[in-house]
Amino acid sequence: MWSRGLFIGVLGLGLVVSPNAKSTASPATVETNARVFAAQGVVRELDPAAQTVTISHEAVSKFMGAMTMPFKVRDAAPMANLHPGDEVTFRLHVTQTDSWVDQITRIGTVSLSKSKLRPPEPPPVHGRNPLWYYQFTNELGQAVSLSDFHGQALAITFIYTRCPLPNYCPRLSRNFQEASQKLDSLPGAPTNWHFLSFSFDPQFDTPEVLKAYGQSYHYDPKHWSFLTGPPDKIAELAQQSGVRYESDNGLINHNFRTLIVDDHGHLQTVFPMSGDFSDSIVAEILKATAVTNPPAER
Repeated sequence: MWSRGLFIGVLGLGLVVSPNAKSTASPATVETNARVFAAQGVVRELDPAAQTVTISHEAVSKFMGAMTMPFKVRDAAPMANLHPGDEVTFRLHVTQTDSWVDQITRIGTVSLSKSKLRPPEPPPVHGRNPLWYYQFTNELGQAVSLSDFHGQALAITFIYTRCPLPNYCPRLSRNFQEASQKLDSLPGAPTNWHFLSFSFDPQFDTPEVLKAYGQSYHYDPKHWSFLTGPPDKIAELAQQSGVRYESDNGLINHNFRTLIVDDHGHLQTVFPMSGDFSDSIVAEILKATAVTNPPAER
């Protein structure tokens, strides 16, 4: 992931961040039905703790164009011999639910330019942010603002429908799918919650495209909306949520943010990652709705 900083002024509401939740992702298992692609690129960043290597790679034949993105490495040991600027060949494995790289081989060294994915941190915004009231457009073509969800706990994430790797945007969407199903199935579960998936690819992700995408995840529009809007407004909202993204040969390089916000505009938790953390989303939504539904006085 490109950004580890936590932007506290989300939506300019003077939000308070609770301690970071830990990922509940289960250990990866080797899958035998993976498609395997040969690739080449330049190492941009190494994160041994997260077991990811960010590579600016050339076009991967019959799969995706050239771009810069972090790849999961299941065996972190070879990363000890890599450095930013190393030109490498590697294998990319892709299944329906996961992707990873292996056989990373250094073949040279190149000079690196400064990464465009690390702009200066945006300054905190004080007071009510107009974006809280700005009318975005949902997958049904309806005008929707964040303020419309007053009294509801929110989970907010950022995706784009053309994302090619299953453990990136599709994984974030599966988290919302699984978390919403779990919340619906809980006896006596609260109903004042809503999930918002903002697309940072508004030129392609029209309401019609977003609706078809939502239907592929069996979404319920009463509890989950897919939103688009003018590129400048999406960019402003993403920046204030700690999301970095840039277009790259038709695809988009980006980091990850899933935010849990209660009805008072308090940022409760940020998940700065992909992976399976649907159970954690459920737990945080239940905690947020407990804030919005205090027990009756006796």
